Amino acid sequence: MARTYNVVTYGCQMNVHDSERISGLLEQAGYVRAAGGDETPDIVVFNTCAVRENADNRLYGNLGRLRPVKDKHPEMQIAVGGCLAQKDRGDIVRKAPWVDVVFGTHNIGSLPVLLERARHNAAAEVEILESLDVFPSTLPTRRESTYAGWVSISVGCNNTCTFCIVPSLRGKEKDRRPGDILSEVRALVDEGVLEVTLLGQNVNSYGVEFGDRLAFGKLLRACGEIDGLERVRFTSPHPKDFTDDVIAAMAETPNVCHSLHMPLQSGSDAVLRAMRRSYRAERYLGIIEKVRAAMPDAAITTDIIVGFPGETDADFERTLDVVRESRFSSAFTFQYSKRPGTPAATMEGQLPKQVVQERYDRLIACVEEITWAENKKLVGQDVEVLVAVGEGRKDERTGRMSGRARDGRLVHFDAGSLAGQIRPGDIVHTSVTYAAPHHLNADGEPLAHRRTRAGDAFEAGRSPRTPGVLLGLPTVGAPAAVPAATSGCAAH
Repeated sequence: MARTYNVVTYGCQMNVHDSERISGLLEQAGYVRAAGGDETPDIVVFNTCAVRENADNRLYGNLGRLRPVKDKHPEMQIAVGGCLAQKDRGDIVRKAPWVDVVFGTHNIGSLPVLLERARHNAAAEVEILESLDVFPSTLPTRRESTYAGWVSISVGCNNTCTFCIVPSLRGKEKDRRPGDILSEVRALVDEGVLEVTLLGQNVNSYGVEFGDRLAFGKLLRACGEIDGLERVRFTSPHPKDFTDDVIAAMAETPNVCHSLHMPLQSGSDAVLRAMRRSYRAERYLGIIEKVRAAMPDAAITTDIIVGFPGETDADFERTLDVVRESRFSSAFTFQYSKRPGTPAATMEGQLPKQVVQERYDRLIACVEEITWAENKKLVGQDVEVLVAVGEGRKDERTGRMSGRARDGRLVHFDAGSLAGQIRPGDIVHTSVTYAAPHHLNADGEPLAHRRTRAGDAFEAGRSPRTPGVLLGLPTVGAPAAVPAATSGCAAH
């Protein structure tokens, strides 16, 4: 019988996509995904995150729970990869000697070999590379969704934010060639995928490695030329590199969604300076103003950190001011987490937990007041929903289905007389009847339903599997310019 595997993922979209590659590698090596239930997988892979302070506790807690399982099934292998593995290296095996393999962010492709070597030698294998071995997109990928796919345009980060450990774990930015990215997008579309999200630690610095500062806007326009690609998203940009040509590309390319995730982190110029974020509140608000002028329907989301070392009451109030002025559709909010190895970890002015918690609670209240008010404006409007899996935790109890509107908002809808006919991956048009701070409801009869190839693939239980594409690392010189799209402003 084929050996089985299970991949457990923590953290950001980068890790989610890396886990798709881990699954693709294991399946190429002959493993099959564990069915779940009471089955004990032959291999468990933890793809870890190191951004938050509790990342270590989560990993070692899960490893501890697996120890008696490993004792009972000594042939089972446990592997730990990702950012925490890159950071902790040999400490993982020292703390949890029942782990078989530790691999880093730069050598995902080595996992099958390391597993076989550990099995043969009956000893733990630890391999952590300091720089990228193989560009991850050259690896086979088992896609988790039939209708939406991640596509990396770069890996690594050239920024030096004082709170962030990612650059030391992911390395310097490496950009893929536009042609290789577009080839991967077309391969996904050929499999029935309708929506693609372009991924990078800082997508709008894309092109810096081959000397074209306008490359990202050109890439968005080129995605607009791909037949069958209905939605294009990207994450995450950085305000310091966000340029007007990207706003124009978003507004003028019909399949680029009018949704933008623009990390703020803080509304205080003093805190932004301490964070080493090379923009200020005025610059940030200027970007928001330009985006809304070009796309009045744009939904803008953000990241905010509360309680950064040295943050005063006045600094925090300035953050609330910027939140109120920006009118975000949602915000990912975080209490500052000290990460060893970052400059902020040793800064003076570390704030007491109770102060951070009080500010965090006030921020949440402010954000929810705004997101609820913004969502209420959509009541009575028609929305196009890409039906999804797992977005609505209460769907089974309420009888609704769920998906994302073009602007990224979560919509729970009643299938009405179409119940049983609508599949994940299909497109539904419906009218919003109720708004909450974090979602919309559409409880009337759907206005329209379009069956799609993505829905066919879901119904058939067919998950896209894409082979590795070309290396994509630049050689010499800038790539040829991509012609700008000639279509007018998007109507959605």
